Amino acid sequence: MDGIHDMGGMDGFGRVEPETNEPVFHAPWEGRVLAMQRAMTYAGGWPIDVSRFAQERLPPRVYVNVSYYQRWAMAMERNVVERGFAGADELSAGHALRAGKPLPRKLTPDVAKQGMTRGSFHRQAQAPARFKPGDKVRTKNIHPPTHTRLPRYARGRLGVIELVHGSQAFPDTVAIDKGDNPQWLYTVTFEGKELWGPDADPTIKVSIDAFEPYLDPA
Repeated sequence: MDGIHDMGGMDGFGRVEPETNEPVFHAPWEGRVLAMQRAMTYAGGWPIDVSRFAQERLPPRVYVNVSYYQRWAMAMERNVVERGFAGADELSAGHALRAGKPLPRKLTPDVAKQGMTRGSFHRQAQAPARFKPGDKVRTKNIHPPTHTRLPRYARGRLGVIELVHGSQAFPDTVAIDKGDNPQWLYTVTFEGKELWGPDADPTIKVSIDAFEPYLDPA
């Protein structure tokens, strides 16, 4: 979707200033948010692309003014309510007001470590790959109202296939509960001037991973 989260190529946000000796978490609650998110994913509450889409739907003013883990927490609250695991009134009250909806998978201490390990996104291919390394492609100029992994700055641009990563679950459909819909995934390389115009540094190249539905032959 087109939203404030898609910041590649946008101006006016200033430099990225690395924090010296940045800790893993700035406060204990951030670690708890990470643990809850991974637990809900492992227990079958929702996949990672649903979490991303929930963050993307935050109001722009909120998105740019809260911290990284605050966005995670807000997205998790949205998903908990939208998927019926708790009501908004229960979140406000801070405790259950009615019997909860069971999760598809039970999370127990002996599988906690496994729950922190990301699974594979590779899926059985439904058709042969359309492209191979060296092929010229043009990305589609799409503007879906839902989640997509094709950034705005790389839409409608000429690039070259660099790598083929196999068939994988398609985030655009996973995020809206339309299934894995396996699609081939490619690394596509662009010249800097193709993305940023004739004044771009001629030595710059940018690579993105793009799914086959994003691409047309060039």
